[in-house]
Amino acid sequence: MSMGDTLEEANPSTQDNQRDETPTKHIRVWQATILISTCTLAMVTNIACSVSISIILPVIGQDLRIPVDKLQWLVSAFSLSSGCLLLLLGRLADIFGRKRFFLLGTAWLGVFSLGCGFAQNSTTLYILRGLQGVGPAAFIPAALGIMAEAFPPSRARSIAFATFSAGAPVGGALGIQLGAALVQTTRATWRSPFFLFAGMSLLCVLGGMFAVDHDKPSAEADRRVDWIGAFFVTAGLVLLLFVLGQGQLAPQGWRTPYIIALLILGVLLLSAFLLWEHRLEKSAGRLPPPVMKLSLWTRAKGRFSVIQVIAFWEWAAFLSWYFWAQVYYENFVKLTPIHTALRMLPTTVAGCLCNVFVVFVVSRMDFALLVAFGTTFTALGALLFAIIDPAAPYWAYGFPSPIVSVFGADFIFASGTLFVAKVSLPGEQSAAGGVFQTITQLGTAFGLAITTIVFNAVGGSNTGTDSPLKAYKAAQWTCFGMAVLCTILAVAFLRGVGPVGVDERTVGQASNPAEDDDDDNTAIRDATNDEALTTEKKIGPMPKETRTTLRDVGNDNNAGAIPEKRPQDLENR
Repeated sequence: MSMGDTLEEANPSTQDNQRDETPTKHIRVWQATILISTCTLAMVTNIACSVSISIILPVIGQDLRIPVDKLQWLVSAFSLSSGCLLLLLGRLADIFGRKRFFLLGTAWLGVFSLGCGFAQNSTTLYILRGLQGVGPAAFIPAALGIMAEAFPPSRARSIAFATFSAGAPVGGALGIQLGAALVQTTRATWRSPFFLFAGMSLLCVLGGMFAVDHDKPSAEADRRVDWIGAFFVTAGLVLLLFVLGQGQLAPQGWRTPYIIALLILGVLLLSAFLLWEHRLEKSAGRLPPPVMKLSLWTRAKGRFSVIQVIAFWEWAAFLSWYFWAQVYYENFVKLTPIHTALRMLPTTVAGCLCNVFVVFVVSRMDFALLVAFGTTFTALGALLFAIIDPAAPYWAYGFPSPIVSVFGADFIFASGTLFVAKVSLPGEQSAAGGVFQTITQLGTAFGLAITTIVFNAVGGSNTGTDSPLKAYKAAQWTCFGMAVLCTILAVAFLRGVGPVGVDERTVGQASNPAEDDDDDNTAIRDATNDEALTTEKKIGPMPKETRTTLRDVGNDNNAGAIPEKRPQDLENR
């Protein structure tokens, strides 16, 4: 891509398909830089705000006199609200404007971060932490949709999504390292990180105002909101995440009556959500459009579903590895939080380098190979802790493990979001991004729940204090198994996808649909045809030439993007 005064967002489909009258969009270099930086800063702020609380919990407990068994709610409140609203707010961003939801979300996080910094009692802090999590649920799906719209398939899109992905390890390091430093060196102690996050959120608001284009009118003719489905999925996710987080901490563990009841109710609500969404999608416009199209899971011959399952288990493996590695250092080796953070620091450095690597290879390396390579290294990282010798030097096990374990998470996040954007229609980018983010949240909660059960079954305690080494190793063996499962799934079901990035050396070269068996193009054609069928049911039979033109949109789009005016033009005709 030429880096002159403007960045041309090259889309091969617009070059080959002369029927598309949508003008080629240009974005200035400075605007593209600020846009990517703003979205990445939002991701950094989200992760830092999420993880920093774990390092400052003891100080908060002492200052506000919060019992140890109640401190976990400061972590759970944020993850519950952010994880359960991703689907709904992602859908609303697609309908009512991604810039609007990005600005509202970042401003919301800033205001309630400031409120957390001034909280004077535990109840206030619990409520404010829960409200804090609503912000990321709004701006993370919106940011994914903004980048997908601003950067059609090209090298620029790969850079944007990889940089955004790099915000996760940077945010983790910032939240833990800087959070610990602020607590120890500032007069405000534990309040200082919240003030920092409020300032970072303000920068995101300013960047979003200047760098993100104004929201375009939604191309969807039906802008009704599926509030019934929103209730089912939000309530179901709240109960499920609550049970996964609190099952081991309940008075009788998983046998506690209210844990069993809430688990059953959560599963029933999510089942009702799926049945309701299926009915909406088949209603031919008589009912509101669904929050999540179930047909989305069949895109690319079902490989959309495969990458979601892989993301679920990879996050379960990686975040559980990270958690038990920290607990091992602090409770078994008896290191201070600062020394523990330093031993985990290679994860951040390796994570940033992984995303740089993705930028250069995502347009050349097969998607299946990239995912299998990353998840294999995550398994290796867990394996090193599963066979760790406490008497061995740090460089033998502790140093290589955080370096290799992060490969899977970063490879899947960067390339997985690119793949999701590629097989999603323009009007569902934020909703599809919300699905991906929700799956990773569920994977994290599930992985921690499963490894905690294993840890306790082998002789560990809920606090980790004085637990035997075999308990830590058992938890890491579980992480190893989950990562290996991801590798098997990638090798078995992702073959044939090819690179998910665009190699600009081939831009402009038309492919023959009769010879090109690219699954992403097939997914786009199928999705477009679904839109056509729905529209035909609404407005009556379409002329033959309209149906032919719509079919050609899928055939001519070699990059996996559909011209944004097509659905709207179809409705007008």
